[in-house]
Amino acid sequence: MEYPALVPGILQRRYKRFLADVRLADGREVVAHCPNTGSMRAVDVPGCRVWLAPSDNPARKLAWTWELIELPQPDGTTATTSVHTGRANRIVEEALRAGRVAELAGYEQIRREAAVEGARLDFRLDDPERGTTFVEVKQVTLKESDGHGYFPDAVSVRGRKHLEALAALAARGQRAVLLFCVAHEGIEDVAPAAHLDPAYAASLHEVAGRGVEVLARRCEVMREAGVPLAIRLGPALPVDLARRFTGGQRSI
Repeated sequence: MEYPALVPGILQRRYKRFLADVRLADGREVVAHCPNTGSMRAVDVPGCRVWLAPSDNPARKLAWTWELIELPQPDGTTATTSVHTGRANRIVEEALRAGRVAELAGYEQIRREAAVEGARLDFRLDDPERGTTFVEVKQVTLKESDGHGYFPDAVSVRGRKHLEALAALAARGQRAVLLFCVAHEGIEDVAPAAHLDPAYAASLHEVAGRGVEVLARRCEVMREAGVPLAIRLGPALPVDLARRFTGGQRSI
């Protein structure tokens, strides 16, 4: 596996919004950084099992980031409730280098955090023959009660700035790509008006008309004998920008 193996742990307590105490399988107590989305609701049960990876943030060298949460069930089993793709950038970077994203394959250089006017995008891909492509990665991380994904950045000023930066690049003749990572099997497409904030969906539809490419890939949990070992970027998902969502009913 290209992705670091995950380590099982048991949640002891959550003492700040984004931090928790976790006991690893070998007995060590570690500080875990939680998902910064509504999946916090899933970790209010003491003793739930989480699957951790060492944090790749230099400021958090001794901390861990959890990737997958399992809650105890009444029959004694556990059920996976959320896959955290907060490290989606790393997953995407490995997929790009391995050529697993066909639409973005073959670039000679990959740069993290490309500074552009108005925003800081996730990747800059350079190729002497094809020029430069800018890529922004977004995450659809949760499966809500209505069966739709939740995209936390959709309602933020930062999320809108990313869209505007991509549209401005496209207007100047640069290739600008928005790549969604979808963690939940229940989401079978990334129709923005169905899965995202409606205002953001309208903005996304508008910038796509200005030349921004919108792609989506499945995030897959790789298991061996039922044990999660890694997360990788999987197959492409359809993106239907023409779909609309109103009042719990879908219409074209």
